[in-house]
Amino acid sequence: MQNLAAADQGLTGALSRLMVVSEAYPDLKANQNMMQLSEELTSTENRVAFARQAFNDSVMAYNNKREVFPSSIVAGMFNFVAAALLEITEPAKREAPKVSF
Repeated sequence: MQNLAAADQGLTGALSRLMVVSEAYPDLKANQNMMQLSEELTSTENRVAFARQAFNDSVMAYNNKREVFPSSIVAGMFNFVAAALLEITEPAKREAPKVSF
């Protein structure tokens, strides 16, 4: 779980640095490849956010099922533990990088 959160934070940092570099070169903004990259970055961030939400929904469903009778009996017999949500601790990293070329 920590590896996944670290990878997500690494991606966010790399995207931020890319945006800073692209702002320094106005000709790069008008490039067709850069516009496609911008669209792809936005799409990727949306997919990551959707996957994060789907994961957290699944974790909540699992944790609820684990605590409700009669599933709680089976969970207790087999030592099922509660799953952790994928959370980003720093509020600044929760926001998607702004893509503006």
